[in-house]
Amino acid sequence: MAAAAELSLLEKSLGLSKGNKYSAQGERQTPVLQTNNGPSLTGLTTIAAHLVKQANKEYLLGSTAEEKAIVQQWLEYRVTQIDGHSSKNDIHTLLKDLNSYLEDKVYLTGYNFTLADILLYYGLHRFIVSIIVTGFFSVVFRMIFKTLS
Repeated sequence: MAAAAELSLLEKSLGLSKGNKYSAQGERQTPVLQTNNGPSLTGLTTIAAHLVKQANKEYLLGSTAEEKAIVQQWLEYRVTQIDGHSSKNDIHTLLKDLNSYLEDKVYLTGYNFTLADILLYYGLHRFIVSIIVTGFFSVVFRMIFKTLS
C-alpha cells in the first residue's frame, strides 16, 4: 500500500475530514504533506504523528515516557525494516520476530493500542495478503491436481 493511501486511511480512522493532499518525493517515494500553516512535512511517521495530534488523539503516541519511546521505536522499525523489504526470507524473518515479540503482549507497547500498531498493520498487510493468497492457490492447485490424477 502506498504511503499516501495509508495516510488517507489513517485520516479516516482518526475521524479527520479529507482535505490533505499528499505527494511523494525521491526514489523511495517518501510522502510529503503540504500544510496550510507552514512548511511541508516529510516522511510517513512524521505526517502520521501530525495527523494524530490534529485529531486530538495524542494517546495514540503513547501515555508514558517509556510508552512514547516504544511507539517511536516501532515507527522507526516500520520505516527501516518493513518498508523496502520484499524477499520471502526477509518477510518470514520479520513475521517470526514480530510473533515472538508479541507472545506476551496484546499490542506493540503492551496493553495500549497506538499509532505503531496501526502503521505496522498497514505496512505488513500486503505481505500477509500475499501469503494467504499464495497458500490458498497452492491448496486449490493441489486439489485440482488430485482430482485430475
